[in-house]
Amino acid sequence: MPKLKANDTVVLGVSRDSPAANAAFAKQIGVTFPLLSDMNARVMERYGILQKTSIKGVPFEWARRTTFVIDKEGIIRHIQQGNTAINPNDAVAVCLDLNRGQKKSK
Repeated sequence: MPKLKANDTVVLGVSRDSPAANAAFAKQIGVTFPLLSDMNARVMERYGILQKTSIKGVPFEWARRTTFVIDKEGIIRHIQQGNTAINPNDAVAVCLDLNRGQKKSK
């Protein structure tokens, strides 16, 4: 995370869990970036990661694990989904590359 901070980058997590559950989870795993609560799933639905299914006829929604890298203009530059979205290394590399490109164009 120090590399990201030094390159003017912000990391946020979003979960359907409550703020209290997010705080407990962050403490449990040592997360130092903010975990935001999207209990109504509006953000997840807008980003297309909310999955709807039914289990034994009961409707159920869950969020697909996804990492987005969004630049300062709000443009999504990188999307990673599934098990690989757990490892932040690709996202960090994209952030660093974006920042290098911005510095060169100034």
